This record gives sequence, structure tokens and C-alpha cells, in this order.
Amino acid sequence: MNRKLFTLIAATLLTLASHAQVEYEYSQEGEFGFTLGGAHYFGDLNTRAAFNRPKPALGVFFRKQFGNYIGLRLSGHFAQLGYSDTYSKNEFQRLRNLSFNTNIYEVALQGDFNFFKFIPMDPTHNFTPYITLGVGLFNYDPYAYYNGDKYYLRTLGTEGQTSGYKGRKEYGTMALCIPFGVGIKYNLTPKTNISFEVAHRFTSTDYLDDVSTTYAGADKFPAGPNGALSPAFLLQDRSYEIDSKTVLGIEGRQRGFSKQKDQYIIAEVGISFNLSSYHCPTAN
Repeated sequence: MNRKLFTLIAATLLTLASHAQVEYEYSQEGEFGFTLGGAHYFGDLNTRAAFNRPKPALGVFFRKQFGNYIGLRLSGHFAQLGYSDTYSKNEFQRLRNLSFNTNIYEVALQGDFNFFKFIPMDPTHNFTPYITLGVGLFNYDPYAYYNGDKYYLRTLGTEGQTSGYKGRKEYGTMALCIPFGVGIKYNLTPKTNISFEVAHRFTSTDYLDDVSTTYAGADKFPAGPNGALSPAFLLQDRSYEIDSKTVLGIEGRQRGFSKQKDQYIIAEVGISFNLSSYHCPTAN
């Protein structure tokens, strides 16, 4: 009798243990993390998509996971962008001699799709390439240096915006961006992942570099009361610094190409921390 009772108890315990193992299955709910990398600008000063002047970029993100393939990410980035005509191989651009720098503050909402099933703690599903697509909003305010002094270009109206030339108005400091990119992700430990991502940003502005349309002409930037040349006059056409005998900034002459918006790219390495839960799996 005791042997039968012992066998019954043992079988019951084994059954309960088996159900407990099934009941508490690991599930990745999401992750949050930090990124470090580089950013690069493309536009009227970098028309050939050269990658020769990268600048630093930092990021933070939270990703909500919907299963093993789909995720929704909210991210924030700080990046620096800048370029100069002196880096160009084009003779006109070198003579134009314009330059800019700007800080970028970006917030974006992105959808991520894993090509492979990604399950932290599972050695057979701990790696995946992925693609990402989203929409974001960023702040920018281009500036340049003259004789060591820093000037914000937007308020100067270097293409005649402040004088109302041809109805041109001062552009804003906010614009939309469309991040589109690819990445890879690898699970290091039950709690951490590492990733590498490259995402290109298409933007809604052509004034990221303060260059877009045509020269307004020197007469739109009158001298001060003592005959001193204004910063707007000195920075709207800087060809005189290359060749004092050449005046490039004639009214109506092309300064930029307004039909193509400016763009930038961010390449970054990230580390993230898993947010997980344990639940009973759905029946097959």
C-alpha cells in the first residue's frame, strides 16, 4: 500500500513539475538602450555623397516587441552635421566657398522587422538582421564662422529672406525626417544585446545647410551706419575670400539646388537591455 501511495505522489509531483516548466516560458517584451556612432550630411555642399566628414552622434531608444519579428521603437538622437565647399572637387563649389555646422536633436517613431526569429537566451535564435522605417521630427539651426566669430545663418537671411526678396521667408528650425535603414542584432546575455545600424534620413527641408536657391544680390544686404559690412553680406557670398576679383553672388545666379532636399545618415553601435516576462505559451 505504501509503495502504491509513494508511486502516486511521485507521479503527481513529476506532472506538476512538467506543467510548471511549460507554464513559465520566457518572453521578450521589449528593450531599452543607448547608441554611439557617427553622422554625415548630404546636400548642396556635398552633392556627390562623399563620406569624408563624419561627426559624432548619440542616441537612446525604447523598443516594444510584438512577437519575435516585429517591434515598434521610440528613439531620440543628438548629432552634429557640417560641411564646406573647400572639400569639393567641383571648381564652382570651391569658389562659392560656403560652409555650415549644425546640431541635430531628433525624435523618431520606427517600425523594426527581424528577418530571423529573435529570442534572447535561445542559442539557436540569438542573432538577426533587421530593417527599420519610420518618421521623425528634428531641430536644426545652421551656423558658420567668420574671423573666429560664430554666426547663426537663419536669422541673417543669406538668400534674402529677411528683406522679403521675391517673397522669401525665414525658414524654421524644425523639419520632418524619414529614417530608413538596416541593422544586425546579437544577444550577448539573458539581459543584454548589441547591435549595429545604418539609417538614412530623408528630410523635408533644403535649408539644413542654409543653401537652397539663388543669390539675392549684394544690394539686399546694406552696410551699417558707419559703412561697416554686415555679417549677412559677408556670409551670403564668400567667393571674395578665394578670389577678390570675382563676384559670384550676382542676383539670380544659382546658389543651391532647391528641388532636392537635404539628407543625413547615422551609423551607430548600440547596447540594449531586455525587458522580459514569463507566461504560459499558446497551444500549438
